[in-house]
Amino acid sequence: MAKILEIRNLRTQFRTSAGVVKAVDGISYDVEAGETVAIVGESGCGKSVSAMSILRLIPDPPGRIVEGTIHFQGRNLLELSREDIRRVRGAQIAMVFQEPMTSLNPVLSIGHQLTETICLHLGSSQEEATNRALELLGMVGISDAARRLKQYPHHLSGGMRQRVMIALALSCEPKLIIADEPTTALDVTIQAQILELMKDLSRRLGVALVIITHNLGVVARYADRVNVMYAGKIIEMGTAEQIYHNPRHPYTIGLLASVPRMDRHRGKRLVPIEGQPPDLTKLDDGCSYRPRCRWAIERCASEFPPLEDVGDGQIAACWRMREMAELREEAS
Repeated sequence: MAKILEIRNLRTQFRTSAGVVKAVDGISYDVEAGETVAIVGESGCGKSVSAMSILRLIPDPPGRIVEGTIHFQGRNLLELSREDIRRVRGAQIAMVFQEPMTSLNPVLSIGHQLTETICLHLGSSQEEATNRALELLGMVGISDAARRLKQYPHHLSGGMRQRVMIALALSCEPKLIIADEPTTALDVTIQAQILELMKDLSRRLGVALVIITHNLGVVARYADRVNVMYAGKIIEMGTAEQIYHNPRHPYTIGLLASVPRMDRHRGKRLVPIEGQPPDLTKLDDGCSYRPRCRWAIERCASEFPPLEDVGDGQIAACWRMREMAELREEAS
């Protein structure tokens, strides 16, 4: 399939009183048309900043994209004028944010917010935009759409507000949707409904989907490919099956070991990842995960390992990645 998004060596930094925070530190990945790519990692690893960088939503100051390219359908988004990038946002790349209550305008009706987007990007008349809004609410599973258009965000439940956000994202028929922790504030049953909805719409409409999450259950069920991030870098990439069944980086192994699983014995304890993520203003030349890694060696302190192919398109950044299966076997 054709690549719709190509990110190369992206670096985004924030200047603070404590120093320069390397929030995104040289990441590269692709997204193909119609596929679902998950970006996973702990809070503070750079997942959301990498997504905001794609749409150039980084506040400047204190943040700034200092290096790299972001090609979307052949155009480098970092070279576009402010007016041109505004035309891309919503119309060609849409975003579903973490908390819909803070993303939707509380003083404008749902109908106003939907139709405004459609009129602005598609040049539709008010009547056409209203009909499209009714169609979209039906598409995302909101009943009695005509009444809902007149309501305000506080009239809706969390799950319904997130459905409205998805409707907004779909309103201009974008080629790519970025969903930043789209189910964080929702209960488990509503989470499943929202994710099933997004995956179904992605399949039916041929929309590529980037899901940012720390929930590995979401990754297993919905993602085609997975990028694992730690301390601003991508440290492992592969298909969901490869990441789950044959992880090659100690951090990925740690994430998987800390998640409850139905196929484990009931008495088996979860294994937490010891320690804390590093201070992103004080990174050295070595591997940033080594203080927490049970398999660190002397070389890890002096050199950061490059991403290397370990077979079948799976890549990882670890000096011991080819030994990882044996090391895991010994540890268990």
